[in-house]
Amino acid sequence: MLVYVGLDAVGDGLIKLPFLRSLRAAFPQARITWMAGKGHTVFAGILAPLVAGLVDEVLDDAGIGSRVSELFANPLPSRRFDLIIDTQRRLLTTLILRRIRHGRFISAAAGFRLSAARPADHRRPASLAKQMTVLLDLAAPHRPRDMAPLPHDAGVEAEADRLLPAGPCYVGLAPGAGGKHKCWPLERFCELGNTLARRGMTPVVLLGPAEADWIEPVRRLLPGALLPLQEAAAPSPMLTIALARRMACALANDSGTGHMLACGDIPLVSLFGPTPPEKFAPNAQRLTVVRAQDYGGSDMATIPVAAVERAITECLL
Repeated sequence: MLVYVGLDAVGDGLIKLPFLRSLRAAFPQARITWMAGKGHTVFAGILAPLVAGLVDEVLDDAGIGSRVSELFANPLPSRRFDLIIDTQRRLLTTLILRRIRHGRFISAAAGFRLSAARPADHRRPASLAKQMTVLLDLAAPHRPRDMAPLPHDAGVEAEADRLLPAGPCYVGLAPGAGGKHKCWPLERFCELGNTLARRGMTPVVLLGPAEADWIEPVRRLLPGALLPLQEAAAPSPMLTIALARRMACALANDSGTGHMLACGDIPLVSLFGPTPPEKFAPNAQRLTVVRAQDYGGSDMATIPVAAVERAITECLL
């Protein structure tokens, strides 16, 4: 089968990982080809280790799906697919993809008019993750609800064991985000972390390269915290996900780290203010969203510590 995307940045790839895991669970014996037709995909780069076994082939920056001239020839003349899932909606691209020999074709373009199956409700979901789920449900309406596991790298797992050895009850705290306007105040993360520490848990603070200037404040305000990514030999998304699997639950802003934590299949509390959770919430197996709007505003500082502590407590039950 062939899955077509335009391109995948890191954030796109993390959002699409649950789709890939569900696709593999639905078709465990299939040969799955992931094709990025108009740019590069992180599944051929930084996230390649995360899709080993989920994808059999990646066609990176294939140069397919943009030109009218492609309508007059099969863009993959030597290939045939039992199923093509077209994840984009540009009509020209869809018409080009339909030139590839196939059995079934699933696409939301033109209101699903070119698709072998259509949903009962044609309204477009706000989130990319839910849009992908609609396509998967059409391709495999009776699919299992469990997802295929992510691959485990022995070296990464050993590093995660070294950084978070078995025993303590770890709670992840990811205070960063792509923009400071999406960040709950760092002092509140630390206040909550101290509360968790007094309750016998070990706070684990995940800081990326963009949060390097937060290392000293975290160590000062939250002295009982572990900062494993600062101690790691080679920080990576795969290591972050491996660390997540060792946590009882985690807390994150609307961020790439939040999506990585969701891939760890642990309970996740996700904080939202200026961005809509309907569009950007991680696809966690057990997700609790805390919105600033529920406390009188859209600024992240509107969210009280007590509300987040309650959400974390419920996750730990």
